[in-house]
Amino acid sequence: MKTVAFHTLGCKVNQYETEAMEELFEKSGYTIVNEDDKADIYVINTCTVTNLSDRKSRQFIRKSKKINKDSIIAVVGCYSQVSPGEVAEIEGVDVIIGTSDRNKVVELCERARKNNEKINIVSDIKYNKEFEEIKIEDIKSKTRAYLKIQDGCNQFCSYCIIPYARGPIRSRRLEDIIKEAEKLAKADFKEIILTGIHVASYGKDIKTTDLIDVIRGISKVEGIERIRLSSLEPTLIDEEFMKAIVEVGKVCDHFHLSLQSGSNTVLERMNRKYTKEIYRQKVKVIRKFMPDAGITTDIIVGFPGETESEFIETCDFVKEIGFSRIHVFKYSPRKGTPAAKFDNQIEGYVKNERSEILIKIGEKIADNFMDNLKGRRLDVLFEEQSKGKENSYEGYTTNYIRARVSSEKSLIGKIMSAEVIDKSNELLICRL
Repeated sequence: MKTVAFHTLGCKVNQYETEAMEELFEKSGYTIVNEDDKADIYVINTCTVTNLSDRKSRQFIRKSKKINKDSIIAVVGCYSQVSPGEVAEIEGVDVIIGTSDRNKVVELCERARKNNEKINIVSDIKYNKEFEEIKIEDIKSKTRAYLKIQDGCNQFCSYCIIPYARGPIRSRRLEDIIKEAEKLAKADFKEIILTGIHVASYGKDIKTTDLIDVIRGISKVEGIERIRLSSLEPTLIDEEFMKAIVEVGKVCDHFHLSLQSGSNTVLERMNRKYTKEIYRQKVKVIRKFMPDAGITTDIIVGFPGETESEFIETCDFVKEIGFSRIHVFKYSPRKGTPAAKFDNQIEGYVKNERSEILIKIGEKIADNFMDNLKGRRLDVLFEEQSKGKENSYEGYTTNYIRARVSSEKSLIGKIMSAEVIDKSNELLICRL
């Protein structure tokens, strides 16, 4: 029996691509085993957002070789794309693939074993203009499915390595997106999450279609009842966009709208393409069309040069917007990005203090958002039985709050209307 194990770091796109590579191995007769088990091949799908991500990738490469010294080690993804020479120097690495040509992973691993050779096929991603079709046909979960619609990013924020790791934007053909959505519907999925490196830029390279076309096309697929959007740039949102998705009727009222800072001077240093005034207006447009929308975001604290007053600006802005949840990250210099060379790098203890302050603010506003839902009826897609609780099921509302109800009948895979009666930590307690 041929075996392969995977270890995935980073974003939902990486997780999607890992599932696609797992399927390639299974079709070639391999059995997928746990990453801690002895395997013939280990595939490490890497992230390179921070230097810590690189270190975690290196640690798992070495760990895999210790588990089975005779194994083939394949390193794929963003870290190997940005630093192929560095990866090549790690003892035990046999195959190096970047963020393209992952559909060759089985062939290359078998070639490396057969010929006892080290293979590096990383090429310059900035010249890659075509979306690579690496798709999932045999889905393992049964409620929500990720569907990758684009790759690459042209934004070049000063702190971010991703444009160098993923290359320019490439949009997937609409007909291929719809085909995959149809397969997901036949597999009884009710919700599709549109994902990519920079989803808001879908279609800007091919000009003939845009994100609304994708949403409309998927909405017509029988069996798909919900469409959820992954992280978006605020600049995408306008009245025309919101009118269009409301007319579709299946788009969830949840928006992960990137903020990063509530200070205009910090946003400018970050090379973000908006101000907090623009962001505020975008949120108003969303709530005009979807009053109960859950708006989540990411915020970086301790960006180079961030003063105490700039940090307070961010805290005040977060309170003003009233997010349903925020994700707080401490700035980490990433070699190869402009911000890593900026003056006035912030001390670690300051980042820690600011992170703790903002996390507490985030917890309070999330609590307020959930309080405002009491007494409301919300549609919930139930995904699983509650751990340790019989006749209790959990899933997500359209505005992306986890909810629990009691039921003597299984609700898994069903969308049900439920009344919010209470909350417990980050969970809504509901009744049918």
